[in-house]
Amino acid sequence: MKNIVEVRNVKLGEGIPKILVSLMGANNEEVMENLAYLKTIKLDIVEWRIDHYKDVENVEKVKELLAQIREGLGDIPLLVTFRTAKEGGEKAVTVEYYAELKKAIAATGNADMIDVEVFIGDDEVVKGIADVAHEFGVKVIMSNHDFHKTPEKDELVARMCKMQQLGADIPKIAVMPLNAKDVLALLTATNEMVCEHGETPVITMAMGTLGVVSRLAGETFGSAATFGSAKVASAPGQISADELDKILKLITASK
Repeated sequence: MKNIVEVRNVKLGEGIPKILVSLMGANNEEVMENLAYLKTIKLDIVEWRIDHYKDVENVEKVKELLAQIREGLGDIPLLVTFRTAKEGGEKAVTVEYYAELKKAIAATGNADMIDVEVFIGDDEVVKGIADVAHEFGVKVIMSNHDFHKTPEKDELVARMCKMQQLGADIPKIAVMPLNAKDVLALLTATNEMVCEHGETPVITMAMGTLGVVSRLAGETFGSAATFGSAKVASAPGQISADELDKILKLITASK
């Protein structure tokens, strides 16, 4: 039986996949303007993509804006993500700064979850970030993104199991399918994780047009959440959050 991860009023790993939407902006004004818009659409969790923020290499400015976002969200759960350039993000930083930033964010108490890339550094670095997050009661989504291909099913499972071993509360895998077989590999890996390695919920998705089905089939195959778009998609193949909400509810209602 897989565990449920609860953040504020949201239970990941139970029922309909939860909808995450990315909050982006280059400066404080853009971020807060976009935050106001996000509060008008259907979502369960907001992900602040700090790699889009121009002052992301200033820890104090990140913490100040984070406090404003937390206040503005009310009781909506907040995930804070720095997506590195090598995994499709906007910026490259040193491993040392990445770890410092994530630990500082966790220590504020203003993030419910942080994203930690499993291949950002060696296992000690990754586990160290997760351990600090847990000290402050912050959940860890540990992630890996491949924008070029889809690894074999067994490799996908192995990566998610590694994430669990390093302290992930929720492993996350995003891949780029080149054909329908790749989408099946991702869905099969997801189902295997839930059935055979169910210590945690998982989040998985295949990107692009081919992978759209994977963003909708979480309740069937086991992905606990899916990403929807607001004004701008944060990854290829995202559906608008409002449309995603309608489709997920329709799938559930038809069962």
